[in-house]
Amino acid sequence: MGIPLRTEEEIIKLREACKLASDVLVMIEPYVKEGVTTGELDRICHDYMVNVQNVIPACLNYHGFPKATCISINEVVCHGIPSDDKKLKQGDIVNIDVTVIKDGYFGDNSKMYVVGETNIRSQKLVEAAQEALYVGLRTVKPGIRLNEIGKAVQKYTESQGFSVVREYCGHGVGTEFHCEPQVLHYYADDGGVILKPGMVFTIEPMINAGKKEVRIMGDGWTVKTKDRSHSAQYEHQIVVTENGCEVMTIRDEEIAEGRIQRMMVNI
Repeated sequence: MGIPLRTEEEIIKLREACKLASDVLVMIEPYVKEGVTTGELDRICHDYMVNVQNVIPACLNYHGFPKATCISINEVVCHGIPSDDKKLKQGDIVNIDVTVIKDGYFGDNSKMYVVGETNIRSQKLVEAAQEALYVGLRTVKPGIRLNEIGKAVQKYTESQGFSVVREYCGHGVGTEFHCEPQVLHYYADDGGVILKPGMVFTIEPMINAGKKEVRIMGDGWTVKTKDRSHSAQYEHQIVVTENGCEVMTIRDEEIAEGRIQRMMVNI
């Protein structure tokens, strides 16, 4: 299977799904506070997606995943299962990963939240995870090798004293949740893939405060750092353009900060 090049009509549909996915992350932010359970956060997101946005939560029942969102706290790297037994505590760092399906098209994104104030190391980790994503976004342009993204992300992450998880990567997305290409966040052989306008994929580096190794827990989903160090991740879905990329899941808060733009001109 080759890497799909999306038509303008498809990109319009994907843009709509991505806006809805990013809106969920904005909506849930005021609820992420000490004492709330991840199960309650998931229900709020689920109800908003289904009843307000009229979209399908893509995670729910995906290969048997039991909830509408993935919520990963502290040493959980990804795929944390929301639960009424997991209450947020002061200082927790939390990733919420939301994917919606609108008219058959997928929008996928995630971001970090900090409960109150956390320690300096964890705060730096969260900030570095966001910048690692932004470094990747600033790299994208047609004509370059796909692995230039991972090379840039890895170089930045390790310069900050953190490590890049190897087992999980960004991915193509469109009318399916996961498709080609696989977008590694470290430098490795990419089979010679050259970026072209119309390619749609996620960039979603997971970075650890300690070592890069991870382990899958007994539920078959939850991934934790082996050394129990904290982990952080941000994710955007993009389309490669003629001179860079369009960040389809960008939030207004990010535009206001000015570190990235919806239309990234990288040439």
